[in-house]
Amino acid sequence: MTSRRNFLNTSAAAAAATLASTPALAARRPPSPDIATTVPDGLNPVGVRTAGVRLVPVVGGKYKVWTKRVGNGATKVLLLHGGPAFSHEYLEVMAAFLPEAGYEIYFHDQLGVNNSDQPADASLWTVPRYLQEVEEVRRGLGLDKFVLFGHSWGGVLAIEYALKHPQALKGLVISNMVAGMQAYLKRVNHLKETLLPAPLLKQINALEQAKDFDNPAYEQIIMANLYNRIICRLDPWPDALMRSFKHMNKDIYIQMQGPSEFEVSGSLKDWERWDRLKDIKTRTLILGAMHDTMDPEDLQRMAKMMPNARAEICPNGSHLAMWDDQDAYFGHLLRFLATV
Repeated sequence: MTSRRNFLNTSAAAAAATLASTPALAARRPPSPDIATTVPDGLNPVGVRTAGVRLVPVVGGKYKVWTKRVGNGATKVLLLHGGPAFSHEYLEVMAAFLPEAGYEIYFHDQLGVNNSDQPADASLWTVPRYLQEVEEVRRGLGLDKFVLFGHSWGGVLAIEYALKHPQALKGLVISNMVAGMQAYLKRVNHLKETLLPAPLLKQINALEQAKDFDNPAYEQIIMANLYNRIICRLDPWPDALMRSFKHMNKDIYIQMQGPSEFEVSGSLKDWERWDRLKDIKTRTLILGAMHDTMDPEDLQRMAKMMPNARAEICPNGSHLAMWDDQDAYFGHLLRFLATV
């Protein structure tokens, strides 16, 4: 291992010297953030361009998580994906809008998912531990006075982070997430009861009562009759979204959320932060959509309870309005980022 590391370091130094001595190559050299690290850290090759990818130690260095920088700009945005335990992939759409507007964005696969380590340790899948991870990633990437963006479950973490580490934030975006599980459950079950035809609703209720969530009929009814109306209204669904579903860590999802979208029986079941919204003074944008699993009225109420927030609702979007109502969604997001 030592000889391999020496070989890699020597090779990296030689490559850097070649670039410096070759004007044509030097002129095309990307900004320094494209180099993962300039000093040995045991995770990233020294002096090597990695297309923005950097591995960051978490849980005190016991594990590592994957991050990727796209774009360059004074305003840096760290993106927290939903789930729990989906992947960053469905947020790849951000790279089509924010970098060209001058913003530097950072994707992140949370621990347990996709490109990051996936330890079999149930004690790791808690809100406090994931909150600690956000701070470890911030430090690992060297971010300061940054914008934190959290979508869905990522919005839970964004709220928690803003309460604990407000000094690090330049701005906050809570996308498609309300401030408590009871409001979410009221909305999502109302949608189930009103959007499903009576025979299908009866079948779904029977399967839920029997706790038969792994029944193929359950997923088929939900996907074909609800998710295409409240999760993403595009047909077909984007490849990036399908990859996130493919890479979902179901064990973590069940432990934190529960066996389905329509009940919260995991560790998130008691999560409520309505009484703490008044303490979030960071400039905040709350984004939602008319067909979302989060009630637009709840999102508007959140903004009124926060000292420095506003809510914007995408008229044609669902839970993934960044995909199915892009003009409205990115119009609101880019206008907000221009003010922070």
